[in-house]
Amino acid sequence: MRQTATGVRILVRVQPRASSSGIVGVLGDALKVRLTASPVDGAANAALIELLATTFGIPTRAITLVAGASSRTKTVELEGLTEDRIRRLVQS
Repeated sequence: MRQTATGVRILVRVQPRASSSGIVGVLGDALKVRLTASPVDGAANAALIELLATTFGIPTRAITLVAGASSRTKTVELEGLTEDRIRRLVQS
């Protein structure tokens, strides 16, 4: 996790085609996320953005997929959040 001028960048490790969607916890230095969506035609990326927006209470337009669009490990920027707030929400 790294603070930026507008928010926070985090690493996310995605498990597509899971039985349910949700944040599982932390795996190494990445946030582990399960998604029911398949990694076809950007469906998993869209599902990830929706899940993060709902979890952190920010609009989808405040979330940018910075790197890893076709990888399970992605870098995502969340605008308007702090590292502290993300840690609190993930731990609850």
